[in-house]
Amino acid sequence: MSGEWRRALAYLAPYRGRLALVLLLTLTGTALSLAVPYLSRILVDEALLKRDARALAQVVAAFAAITVAGFVLNVASGLLYTRVSAGVLFDMRLAVYRHLQTLSPRFYARTRLGEIVSRLNSDLAEVQRVAAETALAWVGNVVFLAGTISVLAWMDWRLFLLAVMPAPFALWTLRRYRSTLAARVGELREHSAGIGSFLIETLRGVKLVATSNAQERERQRFSELNDGFVGSLLRMQRASYFSGGLPGLILSLGTAAVFLYGGQRVMQGELTLGTLVAFLAYQMRLLAPVQALMGLAAGLATARVSLGRVEQLLQEKPEVIECADPVVLGEARGEIALEAVSFAFDREPLLAQASCRVRPGEMVAIVGASGSGKSTIADLLVRLLDPDAGRVCLDGQDIRTLRLEDLRRTVALVDQEPFFFHTTVAANLRYAAPEATEEDVEAAVEAAGIAEKVRSWPRGFQTVVGEEGTALSTGERQRLALARALLAKPRVLVLDEPTASVDPAAERQMLRALRGRTVVVITHRHEVARQADRVLRLEAGRLVEEPEVARYFAG
Repeated sequence: MSGEWRRALAYLAPYRGRLALVLLLTLTGTALSLAVPYLSRILVDEALLKRDARALAQVVAAFAAITVAGFVLNVASGLLYTRVSAGVLFDMRLAVYRHLQTLSPRFYARTRLGEIVSRLNSDLAEVQRVAAETALAWVGNVVFLAGTISVLAWMDWRLFLLAVMPAPFALWTLRRYRSTLAARVGELREHSAGIGSFLIETLRGVKLVATSNAQERERQRFSELNDGFVGSLLRMQRASYFSGGLPGLILSLGTAAVFLYGGQRVMQGELTLGTLVAFLAYQMRLLAPVQALMGLAAGLATARVSLGRVEQLLQEKPEVIECADPVVLGEARGEIALEAVSFAFDREPLLAQASCRVRPGEMVAIVGASGSGKSTIADLLVRLLDPDAGRVCLDGQDIRTLRLEDLRRTVALVDQEPFFFHTTVAANLRYAAPEATEEDVEAAVEAAGIAEKVRSWPRGFQTVVGEEGTALSTGERQRLALARALLAKPRVLVLDEPTASVDPAAERQMLRALRGRTVVVITHRHEVARQADRVLRLEAGRLVEEPEVARYFAG
């Protein structure tokens, strides 16, 4: 059994009790359905040909009782299994989602968001669909098939042999087209993910598309992507028809042979009419489970492709892993240090033996050219990344030995382009501190210099900020992001270009509010660097003290 199937089956373990009940209900319903075709033999030979009204009534009553009981059992088992399969789907999505949360910025830099969403949503949904619609019928179909074959062989072995003669050819055909179907399904998934990525990217960049007069070009690109999707869909459907329909067509030749040979034996008096009718009824039902099992094989092929795509995500190794026995961080003083830290981003060296020490309560500015690795230092301090060599320390303790929860409660990061959820200002502010009171929120926005602005909005703190905060200006997002960080009351603040879009007065107010805690501010602005206690320049992967701040910015 392949790795992806073993992982998928492991999710069934918590549901084994309910699955056992589903199995019992399915087997009972299948056993009842096996009796229905045999009623036709009694109906013809004992009731109709002998003109026995009592036997007719008994057959009709038995048929009605079995039909109703089978319906109830099928509904009960189907609903229960659908609930179980939905639970398994959520568990699988949750496991993948948790794994995605552990992956580093490097993974998201090289992987398209649409591709991730496609695997998390569409591929896992396909697995659930196959499980809910096809796998439930597997046990019932196998039992019904075995029972039907046994009854057919018992009723007339010569007719039975004639009926099953085409089966090997049908199975060969199924095997022949199944691998083709799997390849076509994989191709279709790739095209679907490509369309998803295109839509996400172009809708997020709709402003750039409009101002670049690129609408028609993007529509054309969308059309080309859709043509590729339609082509792969048709190829997949063609393979699906051949893998599912052709075997059924071959099996139907056996039915035609039974009609001819069985009819001749009835006319010669070697076989009763009721027996032939019952045999044909069983044989007609024999085709359905065979086709269902063949459909299951096709469904499993598509599900395996989807599981393989999900497995690729799960095989991505987290770069940041909490140690087995982490140190519980007490009250932090807020001293941070980089000790001979080296780091390369996709083989491009950014830091080379970089070292610095920031004392508790000190504000240090880090300056340097764009792309020199300043933002990488910010990610290292909150352990979104780990250094390739050297140590990052908090209060003299290597942060790799600390609990991640403690570290990120103590050290807060404010990005240059902060993220906001499509909800209210208050909900976004409380994201890192859900227990914060209204007074705490008021104090945080006051310190960030945006309290007056928020109060001026018609809905105040209940204003919805839009997707990724698009209803706010860049400066408003930066000040609210700072307020959100202050609300969490960290001992260390790491700010990546926190005032790039803020006016000078608000900038001075924001920086004054940061005093009293350790602050590392990454900036290209002279005014910000000038207010720091010290300035470090990042050059050629190393951090060096910059005594002449004004001269650095003038140069």
